[in-house]
Amino acid sequence: MRCPRDLPPFAAWRFVGAVDGFEVVYLASGSLRGHTSAVEDGRAHAVAYEITLDGWVTREVRVRSDTVDGPRATVLVSDGHGRWTVDGVPAPQLEGLVDVDLEASACTNTLPVHRLTMPVGEVVAAAAVYVQAADLVVRRLDQTYRRLDDHRFAYTSEGGFEAVLTYDDAALVLDYPGIAARFA
Repeated sequence: MRCPRDLPPFAAWRFVGAVDGFEVVYLASGSLRGHTSAVEDGRAHAVAYEITLDGWVTREVRVRSDTVDGPRATVLVSDGHGRWTVDGVPAPQLEGLVDVDLEASACTNTLPVHRLTMPVGEVVAAAAVYVQAADLVVRRLDQTYRRLDDHRFAYTSEGGFEAVLTYDDAALVLDYPGIAARFA
């Protein structure tokens, strides 16, 4: 699915299920700038992020997290061909990945949907650089998308997580069962 419609200037989600909270993202050509605040397992975190894109390929990610343990920040930079640095240090464990998936964001599930050609019914592997919300640990996340129709994708990720994600005409998540629902 390639985006058939321009992106709105902003979008917002309410987290549901294991995490209670909210996300707001400002969308512009080549960038996503967002903020989340949430409580999970009795622990609060606030995350701010800026993602720079080149044709829906992630080039730079700046993430700041604040918890009761204090603030943290990390910067991920990609050459656009799957080579990454994390805080200026080469990250060979992320070799070959072009998308980022922020634990604190429903919005980042739009990246592979915009970037990849996904025929109906075909399963597409879309492993991503995963950034955990509270501690900003960076690691590989194996995941797949299977396009069901123009607005629904069967999503799986490591550990057996499965959900059918519903997207709008701009390929932004409307419903991420058990995780988030679009508010605006």
